Amino acid sequence: METLTTKQKTFNSPIIKIILALVVFMAVVIIGQQIASKLLALIPLDKDYRNLLKGLFVSSAAVFSYILFFKKYDKRAITEFSTKGLGRNLTIGLLMGFTLQSLTILVMYLNGNYSIAAINPVSYILIPFAIMFTVAIIEEILVRGIIFRIVEEKLGTYISLAISSILFGAFHLINPNGTLISSICITTAGFLLGAAFIYSRNLWMPIALHFAWNFTQSGIYGAITSGNAKTNNLIEAKIQGPEFITGGEFGPEGSIQAILFCALGTIIFMVLSHKNNQIIKPYWKK
Repeated sequence: METLTTKQKTFNSPIIKIILALVVFMAVVIIGQQIASKLLALIPLDKDYRNLLKGLFVSSAAVFSYILFFKKYDKRAITEFSTKGLGRNLTIGLLMGFTLQSLTILVMYLNGNYSIAAINPVSYILIPFAIMFTVAIIEEILVRGIIFRIVEEKLGTYISLAISSILFGAFHLINPNGTLISSICITTAGFLLGAAFIYSRNLWMPIALHFAWNFTQSGIYGAITSGNAKTNNLIEAKIQGPEFITGGEFGPEGSIQAILFCALGTIIFMVLSHKNNQIIKPYWKK
């Protein structure tokens, strides 16, 4: 009986749970991408539409694998993907992401660092839509759904928010053209996305916010996102000027104003979370 208890404690430890969840989740994502690529190669569709379908397939597989894993592992209902209040969570997330990124670009525009060169057909947004949609779901499940949520159960909201946000910033250090300001901004964005989850206790809100932030930046305003190569976009823009305002080769999210706007969004969500008693105490204070 003691051996069984020891096994159960090991199996339910936060570190083991996080490791197993990450392994299973990433395996599903990687295998899903391979399967989708093979199947879609057989369909006579335009590349942009194949990428869109691939993104939808992989994203769906990611969500379902998360739900099934924790439903079996934790033996509970997966409320973080509940459809209750879905419209509200998506709307708030999308509006927050779009507004904060638009304000970031607005600062550049008012400073003479951003100008519109041309407007492309709406179909040009398909590639960034598919990419950012998939990235938002995968990264939010990994960082907020797995790491933040499990650590929070033991160490409480504040410590978990700090750990997950720093890890989120660290994960982006491998991106090309990163700077000190960009790493600070991505970490601050991690606080914002974590705060959105704390406020909503639902992954749909940070997913929507993450998607809107990235898609608005690249798909709409035609800027580089996280140092990656530019995708097709709605607006062909000319961006030039000091790196601390434009973000340089990392993109506008590596700017000083992006840090300030993300910090502002974080404060708003955390104040509301306090009012709604959404803060979890660490185990030693319970």
